[in-house]
Amino acid sequence: MVLISVGHATLTVHWLCPKKLSPQSAEEIFSATFLACLPPRLCASAVKSLYCGDRLARPIPLAMIDSMTRRDVLAAGLAAAAPVLAGKHHSNLDKSHLSAITDEIGRTPAEAIAFTKEFGLQWVELRSVPGAHKEYTFLPEPDLRAAAAEFAANHLRISFLNSSMLKYAWPGSSPIRQHGENDEHYAERLSQGAQRFERRMQELDQAILTARILNFDKVRVFTGSRVYDPPSMFPRIAEVLGEMAHVAGEAKVHLLIENEESCNVATSAELGAIMPLVPSPWIGMNWDPQNTLEYHETPFPDGYALLPKSRIENVQFKAKGVMEGPEKLDWKSILRALERDRYKGQVGLETHIFDGTLIAAAHTSMREMLRIIGDL
Repeated sequence: MVLISVGHATLTVHWLCPKKLSPQSAEEIFSATFLACLPPRLCASAVKSLYCGDRLARPIPLAMIDSMTRRDVLAAGLAAAAPVLAGKHHSNLDKSHLSAITDEIGRTPAEAIAFTKEFGLQWVELRSVPGAHKEYTFLPEPDLRAAAAEFAANHLRISFLNSSMLKYAWPGSSPIRQHGENDEHYAERLSQGAQRFERRMQELDQAILTARILNFDKVRVFTGSRVYDPPSMFPRIAEVLGEMAHVAGEAKVHLLIENEESCNVATSAELGAIMPLVPSPWIGMNWDPQNTLEYHETPFPDGYALLPKSRIENVQFKAKGVMEGPEKLDWKSILRALERDRYKGQVGLETHIFDGTLIAAAHTSMREMLRIIGDL
């Protein structure tokens, strides 16, 4: 159904279009061809808007029509329709949405920047300074300003800060022992976690400072080292994150919960379950579908279906997710689903290969993701 506003009147038109056309493409073709069939005077001054269903169609701008004949408008409409009629689809999730964590695409900051130039990336994610093993979150202010200047000089923007905030054993919890962990090491891990927990608001202040200097607004947080019954921790996690979200919100910084296999929120199901407990608009999700495989979740479509889509603010993919092998995921379908659900954020590469081929795998996986995006 198409609604056509002419002056103060509205005309309802029903029409049929080829089944293979998307609603958006059908709107564009109809609007252009309809305008072409109108008398020039009416076309130029009286048509106010075209609506298909509940969406505003995007015809040729009316301001241009004063100088166009009906034949011109029809030709332009058919030209715009040609790619659609040929079966081609233009995706909004294109190359401009790709990002990558710098410490897994280069051994130095210069190498990481060279990687972005090779692949034409506009965005990067930050975690540790490449080759230095120092978190950007905790760098002194002069170092942050130097990094900001270097990124700006290379026309790079920061999409996401992968901080380690809250990724440790919380006091009062009994986290699962790590493989081969003896009593002494377990006690030491609990002690170190308790100390960081006490500093959590200071760490948040530092992350906010980093965000201000480097000009970004999304910061990763975790949910504490995993216990045997993760949902039992959810109320406490919600309380802690709610307190932090209040401070972050005043600075207009979003805290994104990552599903991480070593933490209490590891799967898409757990991510979907905790989000209603943290309703603050300053808390969102950093979804990494690869991380859910440890717990035998099918990340797509099953896991994805459990997520509140409007709260996905960053997405990450790993090299194994796009390279041939048993952990390869259907990223074309994942990206199409994200586009369908109006995802507007970035999709960042976290290479995560530990066999000595990290940088080579980064190149291979980014080339493959570019191919996938090109086929959308």
